[in-house]
Amino acid sequence: MCIDAENEKEILRFLKEDPARIKKFRQIVNLLIEGIRNTELYDKEDIDSGCKDVTAMKMFKKGQNIRLYCKEQKGPLGTYYIIVSELLKKKKSQKNGNTEKTLIKKVSNYDYEIKERPEE
Repeated sequence: MCIDAENEKEILRFLKEDPARIKKFRQIVNLLIEGIRNTELYDKEDIDSGCKDVTAMKMFKKGQNIRLYCKEQKGPLGTYYIIVSELLKKKKSQKNGNTEKTLIKKVSNYDYEIKERPEE
């Protein structure tokens, strides 16, 4: 699990404003680390063929409806990464509107440089 260096401060500050947000974020991360996919909490955002590597962490769907858009990417040594890329503080409807589609397409165009160290 990684976080976008340019958006890290905003994302972490927002999550830390409410202990329930941090708790939910950790819950989702722990599920992913264990290899458990729960589409209610984390799912692909396949709005078109160019966005196949974009996913969303879905937090408090019936309340705050926060989205953390992520990019799934393999590193140079083949390690699989999930990079938390963009924050949407409140999704306003069930369907992806213009705001969501714009963020999803933005994340799909990110190409992260991941530096891995070989295990010794």
